[in-house]
Amino acid sequence: MPLLQTLTEAQTLGPVWLTVRVLAVAGALHLAVGVLLGYYLTGRKTWLRSLVDFLVTLPLVFPPIATGFALLLLLGRNGPVGVYITDSLVFSFSGLVIASFVAGLPLMVKPVEAALRGGAVQLAEVSRVLGKTEWQTFWLVLLPNIRRSVISGWFLALGRSLGEVGITLMLGGNIIGRTNTLSLEIYNAVFSGEFDRALVLSCLIGMFSLAIYLVLKRISAV
Repeated sequence: MPLLQTLTEAQTLGPVWLTVRVLAVAGALHLAVGVLLGYYLTGRKTWLRSLVDFLVTLPLVFPPIATGFALLLLLGRNGPVGVYITDSLVFSFSGLVIASFVAGLPLMVKPVEAALRGGAVQLAEVSRVLGKTEWQTFWLVLLPNIRRSVISGWFLALGRSLGEVGITLMLGGNIIGRTNTLSLEIYNAVFSGEFDRALVLSCLIGMFSLAIYLVLKRISAV
C-alpha cells in the first residue's frame, strides 16, 4: 500500500486527528496540574501528601490495563464517582483524555518535584525572608528556575500519553470512528492483517518520539 495513500485515508486521518486533540487537552492538564502537584509534594509530609504521591506514582509501577480497570470501576456509571456525573466519562473523548492524563502525569510531576527539592529550595527561603507570599515565590522565583525540568517533564508526559494503550483501551473502549486513537489503531491494523498500515502508523509515532528525543537532548545540552 503506497505511503501517501495510507496517510490520506479516512481510517488513518481519523485516529491521528483524535490523538492530536487528546494530546492537546491532556498536555494542557499536565502543565497546569502536574506543576502544581509537584510543588504540593515538596511540602511537609502528611498522610494526604503521601496518599497523593502514591496515587501519582502508581501508573509507573502498576500495569496499565489494571490501572484502566480500576479507573473504569471508579468512573463508570455505577462507580463511586461516575454515579454522580451526568455525562459518561468512559467510552468517550473524556475517557481518552483521562487515560492520557493519568498515564503521563508521573513523568510530569516527578521531574518538577525533584527540581524543586534541589537548589530551588534555597531560593524559596530567600524569597520568603524578603516578604514574598507563597504564590509570589512559586510564580516569580521557583517556576522560572525549574523551567527546563518543566519542559522536559512535559515532553516525556506527552510521549507516554501518545503510546498509551492499556488505560486508553479500558476507558475509551476502542470504538472505531470515536475512540480509536493512533496507538489503538496500530493494534487494530495488526489484528486485521493490515501490516502496511500498521507500519505507517508506527512510523508516525516514531517520528513524534524522535522529535521528543531531539528536544530533550537540546534541553540537556543548554
